[in-house]
Amino acid sequence: MSLIAKFDGNMNVISKLLKEYRMKENMSYETLSAKLELMGISIHKQSLYDIENNKRTVKDYELFGLAYVLGIDVNDLLVDMKKNFEK
Repeated sequence: MSLIAKFDGNMNVISKLLKEYRMKENMSYETLSAKLELMGISIHKQSLYDIENNKRTVKDYELFGLAYVLGIDVNDLLVDMKKNFEK
């Protein structure tokens, strides 16, 4: 049994949108990882893959860094979460 709490069966709520925004920017996992590293945020390319495939949680500072590097607002990655509460 995992000690990590899940929301609606998910490890994170940004997986789908993170992948969409990364692909839109034509950015590889390696490039995204390197840009995050320059900000002092260490997320290995395998971990980025795991986030996108809902196999890893996301820390708050990682969420900010991902949005910053992708040139979007943090809320852009949380749209699906917001929709979940508007139902």
